Amino acid sequence: MRPGHVLLIDDDAAMRASTEQVLDLAGLQVTGFGSAEEALDHTGPGLNGVVLSDIRMPGMDGMTLLQRLGDLDPDLPVILITGHAEVQLAVEAMRRGAYDFIEKPFATQSLVAVLRRALDHRALVLENRRLRAAAGQRDDLETRLPGRSAAVIDLRFHLRAIGASEADALIIGPTGAGKEVVARAMHDLSPRAAKPFVAVNCAALPAALIESELFGHEAGAFPGAMRARFGRFEHARGGTVLLDEVGSMPLDVQAKLLRVLQDRVITRLGSNDPVPLDVRFIATSKTDLAEDVAQGRFREDLYWRLNVALLRVPPLSARREDIPLLFLQLLREAAARHSAPDRTPDPELLADLAARDWPGNVRELRNAADRYVLGMDWMSPATSPAAPRLAERVAGFERSVIAATIAAHGGRLRPVYEQLGVSRKTLYEKMLKHGLDRRLIADDDID
Repeated sequence: MRPGHVLLIDDDAAMRASTEQVLDLAGLQVTGFGSAEEALDHTGPGLNGVVLSDIRMPGMDGMTLLQRLGDLDPDLPVILITGHAEVQLAVEAMRRGAYDFIEKPFATQSLVAVLRRALDHRALVLENRRLRAAAGQRDDLETRLPGRSAAVIDLRFHLRAIGASEADALIIGPTGAGKEVVARAMHDLSPRAAKPFVAVNCAALPAALIESELFGHEAGAFPGAMRARFGRFEHARGGTVLLDEVGSMPLDVQAKLLRVLQDRVITRLGSNDPVPLDVRFIATSKTDLAEDVAQGRFREDLYWRLNVALLRVPPLSARREDIPLLFLQLLREAAARHSAPDRTPDPELLADLAARDWPGNVRELRNAADRYVLGMDWMSPATSPAAPRLAERVAGFERSVIAATIAAHGGRLRPVYEQLGVSRKTLYEKMLKHGLDRRLIADDDID
C-alpha cells in the first residue's frame, strides 16, 4: 500500500466515485471498495493509511467494521461518514475508538483536513513501532510473526537488525511459510517505510512483457505502446521492490537485473537515457538458490548481489510448539474478516494440530482457521510423518498437550496442572523434560 493511502468504503457507487475524485484532486491516494468485507482483506497492522467508511451499509456496517478493525489494529484511524440523523451514533462510535466522523453533506476542505490529520497520526504510530522494533522492544513484529520457538525468535532478531538497514536481502523458505510477510515487515522497519512497497511476482510475468513491466517503455517502443509508461521499478522509487520467486526469472532478464543492482540505473525500452533508481531490493525463493546456481538455472553473480543479507523462514515442522499460539491468532483474524463470533478450540484439538504435518505451512493453517470459524469441514487431509517409535510418539503427544494447554490458558500454570490432573511439581518436571517454558507459549507471568 502506498504512503498516505485512504481506503474508502461506500456501497453507493456514485458517491464513492465522486469522493474518490475529490480526494485524488486533493493529492491523496485512495482506493474504493463497495463493501466492508472486501476492504478488510486490505487492512492490518502494517497498513500505511487510514479507513474512511460510510456508517450505513448492507452486510457489515460501519460500526461492525470499526470493531473488526480494532481487533486487527487498535491504532488504525477509522473515520465514519454519517447522515444528519446519525450524529448520536457517530458519537457512540467515537467512544468505541473511531478517530473522527464527518457529516453528510460534507465540505471537501473539512474531509481532507480530517484525513490529513489521521494520516499524520498513523505515520507517527508506524514510525514509533519501527523505532521500538529497531531497539529490540516488543512491537507488532511479534503480531506478524508470532511464536516463541528458537527458530522464530532468531528470525525476528535478524529481521530487526537487517530491516533497519539499507541492505538488499534474500529470503528463503518453503511455500506458505510467510516470506512476503517477512519482506513487508523488513520494509516497514526500514527508513523507506513511508515509501512504496512494490511486489513483483516473477513467476507470473509474461515472458514477452517482462522487460516492459519491470523497466517501463517509451511511446512507440513496440507495437501497441501508444504512450510512455513507468515500469514497476520506477513506481517503487524511494521504497522497496519485492522480487517474489526470483529464481523463475529468465536468464537473459537476470543479466539485466544484475546491471540494475550494480548501477541502480534503468533504461526504459525504446530509450537510451538512463534513469537513476533509488530502491531497495528484497528477493524471495522457495528453493535454495545456491543449488539453482550449481545447476545453471540462476546466475552466480546475481545470487551474490542479492544475497547481501540472508533470512531463512522456517516451516511449521521446525516450530511445532508455535502452532497452537499461531492457530489461536489466525482464528481471531478469521473471525474479524468473516464477521463471525470468536471460537476457542479445546486444548486437545490444539495438541492435535501441533502433531500434524502442514505441507502448506502457515497458509494451510490459515485456511484451516477460516474453515473452523465458518463451521466448515475445516481439517484438510494432512500427511503424517514417518511413524516414530512408541516412546517417541507418547513423549511427543505429552509435550503437545502440555504446550497447547498452556497456550489455551494464556501462560497461567495453575489452571494447567488442575486441568491435566497433575501436581504443580509434576507439571514443572514435565516442562523441564520437554524443554517447555511458559514464555515460549505466552507472555503472561500470572501464576
